[in-house]
Amino acid sequence: MGKADFLSPKAIANRIKSKGLQKLRWYCQMCQKQCRDENGFKCHCMSESHQRQLLLASENPQQFMDYFSHEFRNDFLELLRRRFGTKRVHNNIVYNEYISHREHIHMNATQWETLTDFTKWLGREGLCKVDETPKGWYIQYIDRDPETIRRQQEQERKKKQDLDDEEKTAKFIEQQVRRGLEGKELEKPVYTELSRENEEEKVTFNLNKGASTSIAASSKTSSVLGTNALKMVEGAVKRKESAHSSGQSKDKKKKSALDEIMELEEEKKRTSRRDYWLHPDIIVKIITKKLGEKYHKKKAVVKEVIDKYTAVVKMIDSGDKLKLDQTHLETVIPAPGKKVMVLNGGYRGNEGILESINEKKFSVTIIIDS
Repeated sequence: MGKADFLSPKAIANRIKSKGLQKLRWYCQMCQKQCRDENGFKCHCMSESHQRQLLLASENPQQFMDYFSHEFRNDFLELLRRRFGTKRVHNNIVYNEYISHREHIHMNATQWETLTDFTKWLGREGLCKVDETPKGWYIQYIDRDPETIRRQQEQERKKKQDLDDEEKTAKFIEQQVRRGLEGKELEKPVYTELSRENEEEKVTFNLNKGASTSIAASSKTSSVLGTNALKMVEGAVKRKESAHSSGQSKDKKKKSALDEIMELEEEKKRTSRRDYWLHPDIIVKIITKKLGEKYHKKKAVVKEVIDKYTAVVKMIDSGDKLKLDQTHLETVIPAPGKKVMVLNGGYRGNEGILESINEKKFSVTIIIDS
């Protein structure tokens, strides 16, 4: 019985049914033929073309396996490079996208038995960066394309050139400021006494920049005017100071001593607040889940503080040492009557005794020792 015509309903139905992925156990990798059911696969295995392919593969099986492994690796890396670039991604996500193509090379025809073995092989060969997490293996493609490397080098060169230009501009501005300051120090004003040798001589003023000698030819009238002007300025300054002091005294009369103390405390709290709170020898709790259940919600002692935001902690139970950021830690509030340390605010670094805990207001009452 011959095949149905290409445009016949049966042929069209067969092409529709053959679209998409089928079961892997009915796929022949040697012949690259996908069968729809067990009977079709059995008929294919009994065909002459399949038997011929088996004879060719039995002569040199390693050659066929190497070919399939090479094709699988190239297609997988091409999809990883084109689809995800140099981003860190789960290996199973990439594999699912790869096998969604109907004509892909199946992994059971390659030298790798599982996806984990293939991922480890990519890391050993230096084709990808691989790391194992509780959620599975993650891979990151290493782009060694000469064009990409050249583009990265050009970006680094441009960035370095911009930094050099900024440094040159900053040095130039610094030199200009230094010259200006040196010039000001050299051009110190010279003060002379106001006197006149001849009383009949007329009073003249020279307003040029270098006319320091004309000051010696000033008159008694100018000295009198200068003293009067100085007295007027002094009187005005005294009146302003008296008005300012009277305004301050009125404000002081309006404000009580308790208000002033409260304002000082608020100002102290506001100016002393910081965004870091780590301190050596305090007990903290690990709140991150990235380290696993072994360390989650466990207590530790801060042994060392690095750059204000990172701490080296020692676990109380196991004695393990970890390096964690302060965002992965939280403070531990002891029972009332125990010693505590203030880690932020106006009394930062002071020790005290915990008097009571108010859970509704999320606050505590402590008595500072000093």
